[in-house]
Amino acid sequence: MTHKISVLIADDHAVLRAGLKMLLEAEDDMEVLGEAADGVDAIEKAAAHQPDIILLDITMPRMNGLSVVGHLKNRAPHTAVLILTMHDDEGYLREALAEGVAGYVLKQAADTELLSAIRAVYQGGTYLHRSHAHILLENPAEPVRRSTEESEQYERLSQREREVLHYLALGFTNKQAADKLYLSVKTVETYKSRLMSKLGLHNRAELVRFAMQSGMKIENE
Repeated sequence: MTHKISVLIADDHAVLRAGLKMLLEAEDDMEVLGEAADGVDAIEKAAAHQPDIILLDITMPRMNGLSVVGHLKNRAPHTAVLILTMHDDEGYLREALAEGVAGYVLKQAADTELLSAIRAVYQGGTYLHRSHAHILLENPAEPVRRSTEESEQYERLSQREREVLHYLALGFTNKQAADKLYLSVKTVETYKSRLMSKLGLHNRAELVRFAMQSGMKIENE
């Protein structure tokens, strides 16, 4: 039997939880293990169920979602955190990434975007909407500081590696980056793997952070 992506939904709005549950369980590859209505409940249920992914709101009673993330590192270390929030706010986005979340999706996003984010995170990736990646890169504000070490690492990359990094950091998929660079998807995947290994990175959030710290120049696409 094919493994289904197990999801815990943590949000203080019962109607939203019900809608999300219906959406996810309509997918052949997903199942909802449980629901939580506040931050403390989210920690306890994540510890009990050990889901693949927790959909986590930020603003909740008893404990906010960003505080929950720190507890989950110990209580559910293999559970990936996907923030689902109404806060289209650069400050929250930066704080969430600093806490190590695997993705950040807005509640007003299309259903297809949320489902894509869940699948990307489950496969070990990171989901950031392209506009969010662009904001972070165009405004490398605190707490992320430009680093001499990252700048030197960036200078050692080949021109093609820099081009692949550019598009991936902006949130392009492998296929979209391949189309932009007139390369095959497999070639982009090879460059991506090489980049991650060379730079000691593990996911797209770390890749975006590296791009910010290296001072990589961003051009509008």
